[in-house]
Amino acid sequence: MNRLKKKKQNAGVEVNGNGSVTREPDCGRKQKLAEIHQALINDPVDIETLRRAAGSKGGLLTDELRRKVWPKLLNINVYDLPHKPGRDVRENHKDFNQVVLDVRRSMKRFPKGMRASERAVLQEQMIDIILEVLKHTPQLHYYQGYHDVAVTLLLVVGERMTIAMLDTLSNHHLRDFMDPTMDSTKHILNYLMPILEQVDTELHDFMIRAEVGTIFALSWLITWYGHVLSDFKHTMRLYDFFLASHPLMPIYLAATIVLHREKEVKKTECDMAMVHHLLSRIPQDLPYELLIGQAQDLFDQYPPSLLAKRAALQPRKSLSISTFQAFQLATLHQRPDSVLKRLTKAQDSSTSRQVVVVQLSPFMKPLGPCMSPLLVLCL
Repeated sequence: MNRLKKKKQNAGVEVNGNGSVTREPDCGRKQKLAEIHQALINDPVDIETLRRAAGSKGGLLTDELRRKVWPKLLNINVYDLPHKPGRDVRENHKDFNQVVLDVRRSMKRFPKGMRASERAVLQEQMIDIILEVLKHTPQLHYYQGYHDVAVTLLLVVGERMTIAMLDTLSNHHLRDFMDPTMDSTKHILNYLMPILEQVDTELHDFMIRAEVGTIFALSWLITWYGHVLSDFKHTMRLYDFFLASHPLMPIYLAATIVLHREKEVKKTECDMAMVHHLLSRIPQDLPYELLIGQAQDLFDQYPPSLLAKRAALQPRKSLSISTFQAFQLATLHQRPDSVLKRLTKAQDSSTSRQVVVVQLSPFMKPLGPCMSPLLVLCL
């Protein structure tokens, strides 16, 4: 990667010329936790700090923080989540059979040691979540690998939040993959070779001669690497990064992975099948923090606007790219959860009009000292 910057500093992370990653002494874990919590309670929420935290070393650190930060990165109100899917969500859905097949084959995506009964419940939730999102936005088309995104979210944030997040991602970051044809997906893949050409012309030319193309990176891109990584902690780390980044960041990461394996690639016989076989098998011991830093560096040096003409084999408009700026700006005006909770309660109170009297169960405690066994509900 001879044209990449040899040293990168990003929110407390320093990538040295030898590829090692060190943390600056003034930015430890405790300080990062404090910065994230402060960003969450700011009014409006400090989205820029949250984005930096998600991209810097260690990402969002814990699942508890992910459950708080991921919704903010996607501009989701945690007090206005979709309801759980009804029983009718599976009725007459054109993608039902394919979704069921894919979800049933997703056993390796669940943590080792999880009880079969628990996994079965989550798989049923996955089916309903996917069908609910597709039903909500009919112009979205299911693709194989979509369930890999769904299961990653579900394992971290739960069913209702997964519906909200998956719906938002499907209409923005993943939108190009959900067209009725593969044309938009191929367009995104076309960015890979121009990135490689900018950084390492020898490697780029070798791959051109081998006619390997970019299809080896397809599953990386459309599943955000969830399908190809065996360790769930690496998947979550990448999701931190991608949720805080431009929709094309997964393809920049793909470029850094290929560049990281430059010597392996060049030692391989210059043959399409041989090179494809090598690249399609992603190593499980990649230095993810280093590669994340390099992907961000590549994005800064060679932004999509610089590569767009070379990536487009035919003129087309990427919905993910074209809507990203407006989407990103919309995230800057969010209220902290404490304010949202207070506003939600106030709204519920102000819209109460109809009074319904319900007999309390003998097992339920009255809500206050003056409450009779009759529960008054305001509708």
